[in-house]
Amino acid sequence: MASPAFSVEAATQAYLATLSGAARAKSDAYFEGGYWLILWAFVVTVVIMLFVLRSGLAAKLSARTLRLTGGRRWLQSILAAIALFLLIAVMQPPGDLYVSYLREHQYGMSNQSLGEWAGDWVKVAGVNAVLFGLLAAAMLGLYRLTPKAWWAWGAAATAAFLAIVIAVSPVIFDPMFNDYKPMAQSTLRDQILGMARANGVPADDVMVVDASRQTKRISANVAGLGDTMRVALNDNLLNQGTPPEVRSVMGHELGHYVLNHIWSMLIYFSLIILGGYLAVNHFVPALLARHGKKWGVHDFGDPAVIPVAILVLSSYFLVMTPVVNTVIRTQEQEADVFGLNAARAPDGFAKIAMKLSTYRKIEPGKWEEIIFFDHPSGRTRVTTAMQWKAEHLGEPGVE
Repeated sequence: MASPAFSVEAATQAYLATLSGAARAKSDAYFEGGYWLILWAFVVTVVIMLFVLRSGLAAKLSARTLRLTGGRRWLQSILAAIALFLLIAVMQPPGDLYVSYLREHQYGMSNQSLGEWAGDWVKVAGVNAVLFGLLAAAMLGLYRLTPKAWWAWGAAATAAFLAIVIAVSPVIFDPMFNDYKPMAQSTLRDQILGMARANGVPADDVMVVDASRQTKRISANVAGLGDTMRVALNDNLLNQGTPPEVRSVMGHELGHYVLNHIWSMLIYFSLIILGGYLAVNHFVPALLARHGKKWGVHDFGDPAVIPVAILVLSSYFLVMTPVVNTVIRTQEQEADVFGLNAARAPDGFAKIAMKLSTYRKIEPGKWEEIIFFDHPSGRTRVTTAMQWKAEHLGEPGVE
């Protein structure tokens, strides 16, 4: 039972007051700017897709790759999708430079030089081009195989594809950008592994990633599936956080594993993607009927249709922003509660929530949080921690 002498609201306000004045205004400005970036990203995507279609580039690339592959449609689909992705990617650096380099430096979040940023950008573009090519080719192949039900099989195939990517990321993709090394022997390491074992997480080591190469942000994760599962925290968290703060974050991340959030997220996103593919199935033929002749795109199974599909999917996911964010935010809130029960460090969790709030708006309005936040706000997290503390005051092992 909560102690009547402890006020959850007063304790929450005391924490919120530690971020005020210019620091709070800066945090709010950074996060609120992200709202506009969602819209601008959509506008830029629309402009690029229309340019690629109206200029005939999509149709020309499709025809060229068909000749190069000797008419083998599956290989043409892969090459055309990769070529289209790279073509689109080279049109985006000005926006990407602002969003992930200039703006991050403006708000003091980035540690990268321009050359380091560009190197990572090229790696990301290369990896995404290959993944996009394989997935797009699979969707085109499914359409040619079963044009009336491709969207259902496509959603299932996309879910399987995402599961494979999640499984291999810790051993293939993540090491392309950062080094992962075992955490040095310490009491904190033993405590983290103790939490893992106590909650059924099969971890025998904790990895530390040199995220400070890129950013000042603090983070941790439990990544991978099955044998590739990995418990990791970044060096910023280790260097900036106290042991109770680090344990509270790791308890949260362990919660994602124990609560099967990876698998449930795959289910949720498969359903969301299913809706997107249904939108593609409905709107792309209508767009082709109206504009296909001048675009040089006549067949849904032609790789040249990819920019049209991207137009529809971009519109769909813009509208679905609140749904996607709510699905993620709900799981993050569940992991918050799990982490409080696992680490039993409510003040450590509240302090971490305040550190995260240096670049996340701390007190949004109700609908603002629902629409734009994919994690609970700082106020929500501090309140959750103080409510937990109120219910466990005086218990042994509570920090």
